[in-house]
Amino acid sequence: MRIGIDLGGTKTEVIALSDTGDTLFRHREPTPREDYAQTLRTIVNLVLRAEEETGSKGSVGIGIPGTLSPYTRKVKNANSTWLNGQPLDNDLARMLQREVRIANDANCLAVSEAVDGAAAGKDVVFAVIIGTGSGAGVAINGQSRIGGNGNAGEWGHNPLPWMDEDELRYRAEVPCYCGQQGCIETFVSGTGFETDYQRLGGHVRNGKEIMTRLSQQDPLAELALARYERRLAKSLASVVNMLDPDMIVLGGGMSNVGRLYQTLPQLIKSWVFGHECETPIVAAQHGDSSGVRGAAWLWPRSGA
Repeated sequence: MRIGIDLGGTKTEVIALSDTGDTLFRHREPTPREDYAQTLRTIVNLVLRAEEETGSKGSVGIGIPGTLSPYTRKVKNANSTWLNGQPLDNDLARMLQREVRIANDANCLAVSEAVDGAAAGKDVVFAVIIGTGSGAGVAINGQSRIGGNGNAGEWGHNPLPWMDEDELRYRAEVPCYCGQQGCIETFVSGTGFETDYQRLGGHVRNGKEIMTRLSQQDPLAELALARYERRLAKSLASVVNMLDPDMIVLGGGMSNVGRLYQTLPQLIKSWVFGHECETPIVAAQHGDSSGVRGAAWLWPRSGA
């Protein structure tokens, strides 16, 4: 049995999978924000509950909104900042009395979809989370590619490519939490979409309200989404030019905008070198379960 944990900024979820990928148990609890010790206890309790409910002991994989430094073996780059600088894998391994595998949550999304999701059977998968932030991950032959610095797939913290004059001005207005300006994340995350609508003069509480207005043929909502699509297409084109993955998988709240799968495949060609691109762009098959499933699949099938 494989146990996966998705440690998010607001919720922490556990899943137990059989060797064939069937869900045996699933549960989520609020994440104890700003409290590292309680975060550890929450994870341990979820693992133990999964084992009690299933009557089996399992391997443990964890997806986090950051990564482990290969040099210090401590968490870095986490927007759940109370995790940064902490030896998360060592602390959990000691408390659970077994090895624990940890990867970035977007890498877990990539693994999940590459193993038994929308990209099953594809050799190189690039997966993007376009939600509150915008992380990305790479799976090669069904396994997470982390990289020598732990930064593989951190596409959201490259600058938005081919900026126009408006985007150059916007870059300075909204600096990224990482300390840089003009990061892809600040443009193509759900938060970036909402911010841009407001910059255009609209007033909403969240992206769902913008999509409701779009369905009512609100011209401002149409303009905001068209700008968003163009920015996302440019950003994904830079990935094709560098990595040329076999499939691109979208997850997170903005991945539920069905129109993206009609517009992006054509828009992306304008910026791909040679203007040829037939790379499939698809929604995550497992939806919001992809991250936690991918954490479980950090322990691959025997022989994989």
